[in-house]
Amino acid sequence: MSHSKQRKSNNRLDPLLDAAARLFAAQGYRETTIREISTSIDMLPGSVYYHFSSKHELLLAVYEEGVRRMLERMDKVPDPEESCPWKRVELALVAHLDAILDHNDYARVIISVRPDNVPEVADELRALRDKYESRMRAQIDDLPLPEGTDRHLLRLMLIGAANWTQFWYRPGGQTPQEIGATMISLLRQPLDEHYRDKL
Repeated sequence: MSHSKQRKSNNRLDPLLDAAARLFAAQGYRETTIREISTSIDMLPGSVYYHFSSKHELLLAVYEEGVRRMLERMDKVPDPEESCPWKRVELALVAHLDAILDHNDYARVIISVRPDNVPEVADELRALRDKYESRMRAQIDDLPLPEGTDRHLLRLMLIGAANWTQFWYRPGGQTPQEIGATMISLLRQPLDEHYRDKL
């Protein structure tokens, strides 16, 4: 049973998760206290423990909600009219970029908090990450790539590059759609091949 099903029903739960995601994303999981989270929404610290027995269980709930939201974005990606596996990867990548670049606190927590840094719930956090990344894995597995291509490393490289955009992206520049399309274009037509064609 998921932690979300185990939690007690209360209309203050959503604001609690939002506050935890916001503070975990802004100042780090280790640096954030239960008191800071509860104070930010005028809740007593003891009330947090009505829902969660510890801070790492609260983090797990934030991860779970973040993965749910990101998968929801993936589910809304339209099927391309042509059955092009590269286009499907591009659309999945754009959905991922959209989640990161719209200042989504939940997505930032998933990216910034490594499971190994929270051993109490590391296995659960990895499982949630894998659940999300399996969508991209399935898309990359369908790509027509040369035999022997390390698809696992390709997926990690692509997701890593996408995750890093949150540090350099500025509103008013390229859109997530343009960034995603360019990343895929660079994969499909390596730079050295492009250079040779110009000679």
